[in-house]
Amino acid sequence: MKVPKTILVVEDEADLRELVGFNLEREGYQTQRAADGDEALALIAKSVPHLVILDRMLPNTSGDDVLAHLKRDDRTASIPVLMLTAKADESDELVGFAMGADDYVTKPFSMKALLARVSALLRRSQRGGSEGGKELLSSGPVAIDTERHIVTVDGAPIVLTATEFRLLKAIMAADGRLRSREQLIDQALGINVAVVDRTIDVHIAALRKKLGHAASWVQTVRGAGYVWREPSQGDG
Repeated sequence: MKVPKTILVVEDEADLRELVGFNLEREGYQTQRAADGDEALALIAKSVPHLVILDRMLPNTSGDDVLAHLKRDDRTASIPVLMLTAKADESDELVGFAMGADDYVTKPFSMKALLARVSALLRRSQRGGSEGGKELLSSGPVAIDTERHIVTVDGAPIVLTATEFRLLKAIMAADGRLRSREQLIDQALGINVAVVDRTIDVHIAALRKKLGHAASWVQTVRGAGYVWREPSQGDG
């Protein structure tokens, strides 16, 4: 018998927390529910969930602080985190992705869309780095160990979210060939996930920030997509 995935819902609005939890359970998931960041961290310390739905604006310990705590701890760093928030500006999304969120859903939202995002995140997390293809990718200053889920820049490891990892892997594995935004959505976010092209651009911006000086290898082909190639003098 298949064991259901456990999802932690961290939301201070009681009605919304119960509504999200109810719909997740109706889809066959187990849920844990927390009203603030401190309660969430206490639950995670006892039992690590498969995914966290996390409000950014929480009393006491904020959602941002909870996310930072999760990403610092090796035990919880790989947990997919979907941020659920009223902060809808693109700059807020960039901050969320830069901190380590794997997806970002703004309020008000469609419950159907939220469930689709959850399903896609869990599928990507389950596949991880075990998909077919090379276990080691190396180009320029960046190397990816897909089996161990490690990325290094000039030999120094960097921490990426699951989405950023899959995005970087898809671009590097193309071996200098262009990858359109639509292709990257399918490869990094999942087939038939309803997102706009800008979502990939936001993830790319967060990825480039983490790559540091190697960011210039992720090159934009205006109106077409992205390609991994050595920057020429004067680029970036």
